[in-house]
Amino acid sequence: MRWEEAVRLSQLLANVPSIRDLHLNFMCEKCLDLDKLPEGYDIAWTSFFLEAAPYLKEMCITVWDHWCEIVIDKEERKVLGYSDKTNVEWMPSAPDGFRHHNLAKLTIYGFQPDDNFIGYIRRVMETSTNLEEISLYDKKMLPCCEDLDPKINKVAPSMLYPQNIEEQELVRKQVTEGLVIASPHVIIHFRS
Repeated sequence: MRWEEAVRLSQLLANVPSIRDLHLNFMCEKCLDLDKLPEGYDIAWTSFFLEAAPYLKEMCITVWDHWCEIVIDKEERKVLGYSDKTNVEWMPSAPDGFRHHNLAKLTIYGFQPDDNFIGYIRRVMETSTNLEEISLYDKKMLPCCEDLDPKINKVAPSMLYPQNIEEQELVRKQVTEGLVIASPHVIIHFRS
């Protein structure tokens, strides 16, 4: 594989469905883009990339279900290798707490102010000593998803995304309250 090609773990690991331990070493990676993580799943597992990529400066996560392409038939999901498990456990290898010294920017597309996202941002802030900026975007919505199958039971971008300054300040408080931050000068942006 050439250095400029994207690595797709799903393809790389397609023939090893029962893998238990995976050791990755991204020593030279500076930017990581995790695209189309399914909604409703815990995203804490993505923290292992911080440990595997000590020189990473920017991490971008897109949490998004392309609703008009969601596979809802249980048998078809099984054939395609979908998992019903929504939580992947991750334990840091350093028993006294892991610190990332290069991450400067975290971007999340599909942000919702729930325990999953708030807890994740807090963990990244606790471990990243040089974090400067967090940019949070609402869910994506495409025109092709507007006429949905009622069985999917999804609606347009959430009204939960902070719409005004008061709501944004409330989320900032939820993220930072009682937090011992490794990098105290983090700016949280709410982008549209």
